[in-house]
Amino acid sequence: MSEATDSVTTEEVVDLQGTDEVQDDLTVLTADLQRLQAEYANYRKRVDRDRLLTQEMAIAAVLTELLPVLDDIARASEHGQLDGGFKAVADQITNTVTKLGLTKFGEAGSAFDPQIHEALMHDTSSEVTVPTASAILQPGYKFKDRVLRPARVSVTDPD
Repeated sequence: MSEATDSVTTEEVVDLQGTDEVQDDLTVLTADLQRLQAEYANYRKRVDRDRLLTQEMAIAAVLTELLPVLDDIARASEHGQLDGGFKAVADQITNTVTKLGLTKFGEAGSAFDPQIHEALMHDTSSEVTVPTASAILQPGYKFKDRVLRPARVSVTDPD
């Protein structure tokens, strides 16, 4: 009877060891699966972010190429040479680039900021207390937070 008891005990020990090994294998495989799922989720987020960045860079490149056209439209409008069908096309181009997120900036009298202004001329005056963009020679353009072209200005410094 003692042999039967010993054999049962040995089988139980083997079953318990097998259960521990299976549990350890299950824990390792579960950890591997979770790691792979996290890596895949991070990959998808990175790809989506890169896709959006690439799209924004492509739009910015196209808008940069259109800046001379917008300058020509503005000059023609200032001289009264923009009328009829040309005015309709110019308005449509202007509305389209505005919908895409292009914004025009640069106002005479604003404080000079080298991050968004390019100084082409320099003058001094007692009428200003800080460096000021006294005249806008060519407007600047931004797409979202990115400056596509700085405003080209004449700067007036205090005496």
